[in-house]
Amino acid sequence: MFSRSLKTGMIAALMATSSTAAMADNLGAAIVGGIIGGAIMNEANKNKKRTSSTRYSATRAHNRETQASLNYFGFNAGTPDGVMGQRSRAAITQYQLYVGFPATGRLTQYERDFLVSSYNRAQVGGPQVIKAMQSPDGTRSLLQTWHGEATGVRSAGHTYNGMPVDVSAAVDEVAASSDPSAEQLLQRSGFIQLADLNGDGKTDYILDTSKSGSSFWCGAQSCTVMVFASTPQGYARNDFLSHDATPALFSCHQGVCRMGDATGQPQMAAAPQPVAPAQGGTVMASASSQPAPLGGITLFNTAPAKESGPSLASLCSKVSLLTNSNGGFTTVATLNDPAFALNEQFCLARTYAIGTGETLVEGLAGVTPAQVDAQCDAFGPALEPFLAKLATAPASTVVSEAQAFVLKSNMSIEQLSGTAKICLFSGYRRDEMSVALGSALLMVATGQKPYAELIGHHLAQGFGVPASQAQAEDWYMMAIEAMEAGAEPVFAPGQPERVQLLRTAVTAGDTPMVAPQPAAALPSFNLGD
Repeated sequence: MFSRSLKTGMIAALMATSSTAAMADNLGAAIVGGIIGGAIMNEANKNKKRTSSTRYSATRAHNRETQASLNYFGFNAGTPDGVMGQRSRAAITQYQLYVGFPATGRLTQYERDFLVSSYNRAQVGGPQVIKAMQSPDGTRSLLQTWHGEATGVRSAGHTYNGMPVDVSAAVDEVAASSDPSAEQLLQRSGFIQLADLNGDGKTDYILDTSKSGSSFWCGAQSCTVMVFASTPQGYARNDFLSHDATPALFSCHQGVCRMGDATGQPQMAAAPQPVAPAQGGTVMASASSQPAPLGGITLFNTAPAKESGPSLASLCSKVSLLTNSNGGFTTVATLNDPAFALNEQFCLARTYAIGTGETLVEGLAGVTPAQVDAQCDAFGPALEPFLAKLATAPASTVVSEAQAFVLKSNMSIEQLSGTAKICLFSGYRRDEMSVALGSALLMVATGQKPYAELIGHHLAQGFGVPASQAQAEDWYMMAIEAMEAGAEPVFAPGQPERVQLLRTAVTAGDTPMVAPQPAAALPSFNLGD
């Protein structure tokens, strides 16, 4: 299991809270754990006295989520207590008036679904949310934006400076993943260039995403260049990866474009030819420097990039953009891509975990984020024997062994649970997958099986553990069956359909869930449920 020195260090960390002098003399990792653990336990005891052992019903959890969503968008529903009183009804009326729904003070199912799904989308974050926070209406402006997208109102006739609708929509797309607004991007030199690339006498457009300053559109040595060529039916978009967006490098025949080298020699045939994917699912150009077409997107040889682990933050940023373009989260009724639906739910669960841990950390006086992160980094070596078995051993076996550790840890369930919730936040915030994965496993080992969903997502996607679809399903079903049996959901508790969505996506026949990816002392942050 673990060495006696490990357990002794953990106990010493807890006992450190009793000595003020020791705290002042030594703010090392073990002492930090004791400080935070004591602070959280004191707060937990106060919360227990205030709330007693009351458990809210599913209806109250549903109402609390509605109230939290209203509050987030600036419609004051008061404290989210699950009781829909006069203040909550007034907030609903304000929300309905703002979006354009009938002002009844009572939400229809669609109005509530749109409100809560918008709240969840906002929690994923991203440049669109950041820019909304800086607008006069604040985050509530997202409601009108996303409602317009869902109804198709916003895009109709939407143009900048007389440009074609397709080009203007691409400007919005780039702006959604960068700090400057669309109007600011259009003022940047070189972002958009005009030329007649196909010789039909009409203006064609080139958008250079490197001018946006967003890493979303750029790789190690190249960025996406969007070329819009005029056709009798409108404008056709061609995407390239290049370090140069000079108009002389591109030529088009009607709506099909190709890119030449610095001498103007073409490097790609106008009609894309199929190529076999390289190992890992990435299509790369051949050694002859000929670009390889893939679905209209051309990938060019570049110098080998420095290898790094997969980034969940990057995945969730892309998922957020796609969810945005799809008009909202996948539902059971709209489910046609189980893998993407699970990605959405993974990122949603990550957001909830970050929010829960962030709230706990904010209540800790005298403890810096760096100290929290340093303590949480101990999760990796402490739980490594269990994490190493996730891809090969049955879920029940791993849980049993982790539970044995819990029983021998000389720490209470509340202490371990509070530690794990804080370190989930720390791990996901920093993209430290071993910290996040170890924290999720510890939560399951303390009896909170809905957290097994996180382990299923990690195994399905290969974050912090070798990808394994079979093992992922084992953990997914542990969480799903627990919630179906009455365990309180910990992610999006006000969405009763979510459990059904997870089950449907996980058991969707031959649809692959796995997306191939490159493949000490325990801290003591503690909080009772």
